[in-house]
Amino acid sequence: MTSVFDTVCGRVRGRAPDRGVVAVLGIPYAEPPFGAGRFREPRPRRAWAGIRDCRDYGPVSPQSAELPGSPRWSPGDEDILTLNVWTPERGSAAEDRPLPVLVWIHGGAYTFGSSAQPDFDGSALARAGLVVVTLNYRVGFEGFGHVPAGGETACPPNRGLLDQVAALEWVRDNIASFGGAPDNITVAGQSAGATAVACLMTMDGARGLFRRGIAHSAVGPVFAPELAAHLMREVAAEAGVPATHAGLAAASPLTLVQASDAVVDGYRQDPRSGHLSWDPVIYGPVADGRVLRADPLDLIAAGAAPDVDLLVCHTTQEYWLMDAVGSGAEVASEEELARFVQDFELPDSLTEGYRGLAPGAAVRDVHLAVYGDLTFGEYSNRLAAAHARTGGRTFLSRFARQRGGSGRAVYAWHCADVPFVFGNLAEENIHFLIGGSPTPADHRLSDRMVAAWAGFAATGDPGWEPVGDDTPGAIRIWGTVDPAAGPDFWQDGEALRALWSAFVYCPRKP
Repeated sequence: MTSVFDTVCGRVRGRAPDRGVVAVLGIPYAEPPFGAGRFREPRPRRAWAGIRDCRDYGPVSPQSAELPGSPRWSPGDEDILTLNVWTPERGSAAEDRPLPVLVWIHGGAYTFGSSAQPDFDGSALARAGLVVVTLNYRVGFEGFGHVPAGGETACPPNRGLLDQVAALEWVRDNIASFGGAPDNITVAGQSAGATAVACLMTMDGARGLFRRGIAHSAVGPVFAPELAAHLMREVAAEAGVPATHAGLAAASPLTLVQASDAVVDGYRQDPRSGHLSWDPVIYGPVADGRVLRADPLDLIAAGAAPDVDLLVCHTTQEYWLMDAVGSGAEVASEEELARFVQDFELPDSLTEGYRGLAPGAAVRDVHLAVYGDLTFGEYSNRLAAAHARTGGRTFLSRFARQRGGSGRAVYAWHCADVPFVFGNLAEENIHFLIGGSPTPADHRLSDRMVAAWAGFAATGDPGWEPVGDDTPGAIRIWGTVDPAAGPDFWQDGEALRALWSAFVYCPRKP
């Protein structure tokens, strides 16, 4: 199989085949979103002459994060709207049938991350019979910051989501050249990427671009326009520029990255700043009424996407990762726990209900369990339930694999499921997530999860029963609980879900 492929913009050359898979990396899908295109919707890519070498990942979006094994952003990197394709080598007529396509949207609190992270390598999934696409999109202020209109210059909100739509349009128009089926596309993501999937399911601009969605640890709710505008003023003040289109456009991407980090640090240090003090995420999709009409949970509950199959997964101890990396505030006293409950307007009975499910749990563990379910677990469960109630074919799973023993405990925490579904357990840069080198049992678990993704992307069937419209339906549990790894509040998942029945998600406000 040749490693040269045709696209509507020109020919591209990928890497030499490796164990039956060809990787084509850093393919531009839109023009660089800077200069006259800054803060604007993505523009179609201009054609190039000859064959473009696409053997290395493209530059990442402006950010300050330095992730293990991933490229770093450097000021001046502008050609950031690129994607990557992994496709199996094929030769026989039977093998030339178009393959199902899986498009991956990375997470990172809408502020960092890229398609080049080692755990997102698509080789194992390609060997399972998929064409895999991963993509970069604008994050941070460039992708989600509020920008006031300036004269005749329109600066749409949710530019990061619009980038994702442009990438899906590229897939529709080009993926057949890579052996993929343009009418059998699944879009998948984790954390911010999972919520992006939910948003895309409800956006008019993404209608018809994919058949199925996979959402791992969706985070909610989205921002209200007032919060986005408030945070823009904070960032502009920190950057020392007017809170106007002209002022923000005059600030370099580096200036806005640094100002954003300073605003986040200020919220962390100020317990009087309410919900923003706990683990400040200052960018995200905005329910602006146009690009994104409302929170995707509400839109899906109203029947916005019954024709899109949906697979939802979350981990059972999401927030333990944030505690391990120090991104969230520590809670060690009843007074601090009470302030947390008040700042997020949670029901007073919630923490006592958690204690009833895990008697003797420390205050810290109660806080982490509640915060993880508030941010990821319960929101993900409600996406699944809402989609099922409106007639959507829906599958639900939970990742519970832990590792205890004599070393550091590793929980079923945020992001831990990702290398399992990508089949990338041997990558050293992800050993922190899974607690060291994988065991034979880990490899068997990964094989089952890869097969579930491949089956769902191919036929809409991951291997277990869908959720019913009025009943919990079947729930696939991935992995086993290790008592040495700490308290598990998910021993009775439905009892835990019942504790949240009085809580209502609303778009986040100042």
